Amino acid sequence: MHDIATLRDTYRAQKAALLATLGERAASTRTVRQSLRRMSDLVDSVLVELWHLSGMPEPFALLAVGGFGRAELFPYSDVDVLLLLPDGTSAEQDPELKSRIEGFISNCWDLGLEIGSSVRSISECLSEAERDVTIQTALLESRLITGNAKLVRAFQKAYFGAMDPKAFFVAKTLEMRQRHTKFEDTPYALEPNCKESPGGLRDLQVILWVAKAARLGNTWKELAHNGLATPFEIRQILRNEALLLQVRARLHLLARRREDRLIFDLQNAVAETFGYSNREADEDRKHMVRASEQLMKRYYWAAKAVTQLNQILLMNIEERLSPSTHTLHRINEHFNEKAGTLDVVSDDLYRRNPHAILETFWVYQTTVGVKGLSARTLRALYNARDLMDAKFRKDPVNRATFMRILMEHDGITHALRLMNQTSVLGRYLWVFRRIVGQMQHDLFHVYTVDQHILMVLRNVRRFFIVEHAHEYPFCSQLASGWDKPWVLYAAALFHDIAKGRGGDHSVLGTVEAGRFCLEHGIDAEDAELIEFMVREHLTMSRVAQKSDLSDPKVIADFAKRVGNERNLTALYLLTVADIRGTSPKVWNAWKGKLLEDLYKYTTRALGGRAPDPDAEVEARKREALVMVALYAMPFEAHKPLWDTLDVGYFMRHDASDIAWHTKQISRHVDTKTPIVRARRSPIGEGLQVLVYTHDQPDLFARICGYFDQGGFSILDARVHTSKTNYALDTFQVITAGGIDEHFRELTAMVENGLASAIATESPLPSPSRGRVSRRVKSFPIAPRVSLRPDEKAQLWLLSISASDRQGLLYSIARVLARHQIEVQLAKVVTLGERVEDTFLIHGPQLQHNRAQIEIETELLDALAA
Repeated sequence: MHDIATLRDTYRAQKAALLATLGERAASTRTVRQSLRRMSDLVDSVLVELWHLSGMPEPFALLAVGGFGRAELFPYSDVDVLLLLPDGTSAEQDPELKSRIEGFISNCWDLGLEIGSSVRSISECLSEAERDVTIQTALLESRLITGNAKLVRAFQKAYFGAMDPKAFFVAKTLEMRQRHTKFEDTPYALEPNCKESPGGLRDLQVILWVAKAARLGNTWKELAHNGLATPFEIRQILRNEALLLQVRARLHLLARRREDRLIFDLQNAVAETFGYSNREADEDRKHMVRASEQLMKRYYWAAKAVTQLNQILLMNIEERLSPSTHTLHRINEHFNEKAGTLDVVSDDLYRRNPHAILETFWVYQTTVGVKGLSARTLRALYNARDLMDAKFRKDPVNRATFMRILMEHDGITHALRLMNQTSVLGRYLWVFRRIVGQMQHDLFHVYTVDQHILMVLRNVRRFFIVEHAHEYPFCSQLASGWDKPWVLYAAALFHDIAKGRGGDHSVLGTVEAGRFCLEHGIDAEDAELIEFMVREHLTMSRVAQKSDLSDPKVIADFAKRVGNERNLTALYLLTVADIRGTSPKVWNAWKGKLLEDLYKYTTRALGGRAPDPDAEVEARKREALVMVALYAMPFEAHKPLWDTLDVGYFMRHDASDIAWHTKQISRHVDTKTPIVRARRSPIGEGLQVLVYTHDQPDLFARICGYFDQGGFSILDARVHTSKTNYALDTFQVITAGGIDEHFRELTAMVENGLASAIATESPLPSPSRGRVSRRVKSFPIAPRVSLRPDEKAQLWLLSISASDRQGLLYSIARVLARHQIEVQLAKVVTLGERVEDTFLIHGPQLQHNRAQIEIETELLDALAA
């Protein structure tokens, strides 16, 4: 018997040795499993010593529960124990017993054990288990550490006697669904929880829990022996479970605490413990594949396999607990309908007839009432993956079936998602397999490449569904006249197919799309359109968000690149779907308006109407005058303002904006004090803010500084200087919390506060320093500044790319103000946590190379600050 001090020193030394073994890079799967068990054994031995030191009575027992009960203890996991008492015994009524129990628990903490303890009698255990499925689950895995073995046997007999396997199965599957919902129902989260996320260790534990509760087996080997899993499935489970165990153990070691999330800060460090390092991509030696990217792809593949196996085994267990009494309804010679699921007619269907593999998804897609695949079908597909080889992919029958799926009127999204979930899509389209689980380190994609592609395809499909017409009315209007939706689906499927290879993925993807069209007999006209969309899928968003759409040459050049209205419509629909499928944070109404404006301007250009600035200006003036008349303003009240404005102003503003400006300014054309007005943005998001004041060199910077301090984000700025040297600027701004609830207060605050900020003559304040997000810290991007003259050599185009942070736009504006650079147009594009800003600027300094270099250098310093 040791004293507490000696026991603590021994325990710490032995634990440190075990952690060192776990931390070795060469630690194998077997080593990790052994180390976790040895960790449990070590704690067992310490608890036995403490139990005897505390002088616990003979009739009592100490049980390990939860994960500790599985004899699987991670470095910083809690040590959950149950002090089991005979019925009729109460620590509360026995001061000496209470003192001994408190002494035991106190000694555990003194030793450094993260103890989680409960003290209950058998009847109390049963009562608590009946009320709380979490406690019932923890007790399910209980094992004796020390004490009265007879008491434990009595407890376990009573516990299993009270167990209702069917009710337990229902409770655990509902609990699992809630957990999956919490983690957005995907194993592909960018920072997954390797224990709790879909496809994590908990999904495997659920299988063993419900199997044990139903007396169908306590181990994977026993489940196979009882016919619930095939030997192949068990091998897959053990292989993927081992990876998850290794990841979790190494997360604990690196974080030096209980950390089950693969957070960005730790991904690279964990990857290095697996032996990964940054390497060059195969096709492009200039492209680096991160160590973390390699690890996460491996993790996602394991999580995906666990998700599939979890579904198969749980459905099999459910069938054992509640044998189906549903009648089988024959669909065709290969499939039956069984309780709303698609069921293969025999377990060896796919072995006998591999063509039935793809037919599965076409039947699923076209059969009314079928909502999923049966356990038998899922198992048959999982075990038939080796059949989907090069010969399978080249088979004309399979190619025809895949095209039937793609061309089917309904169910395309569900069919392709199910094909991906069952690993069939990646095995049939081998090029797709390469991007399954492929992370995107660009700070705005929140999905892996395969999930993003399927999200974009879903978005395109929704344009053709009447029930979703309210989401994107203009897109739905265009889709209603489109004759071949499947062409758009094919382009969506291939638009990012070459991500992660290095090089231009649009160009590489075009090659893959062309090969697909050739192999699947797609006619030349449709193939050309698919390739066009894949090649140009980034062009429309770039032009809309970075170019001056009031410039006729911009529209003419884009129209020439697009070629015809059919190409334009297809590209527009794909672009909207693509941006919407990137991240919920990336799309906003302003981007939608820019794309729609570009579409409409280009349509006119393609229709033979060459851009005529004079005619366009006159048309906008007439439309604006009609709106001004509704304000009941005096006759020709607009003239004093309009006479000070040139063609550029009228080209850059819609008729509704012109009318609004006229109403607000016409009586104050020669004002000495700044005028600021705000209204709900016509695009339906945020505020539109008008500023009218004498121009001054630092005006743009002062306005940006005010919005920065007020917590507003600028989406767009249209800056104009009148012939009388007045600034007439319009800003589109949004706030994180929206404006609906506090519209009046925000409007009043902006109108008064911004006017005061402009009128002040004090020096420009220093930019605020917002916190940089963990994603930006983990995946920083090098700031880039590009300064080049426009084609007329009259204005300069400043392009900036950097990680986003509070105060960034103001920092840029201060540099420009310092060099007396005037901003005519600003387009602020936020892509998740990256910004891509474009400014149309002019100033005498820009005519000197030395000054240009100085400006660019200062901008880079401001971006990196």
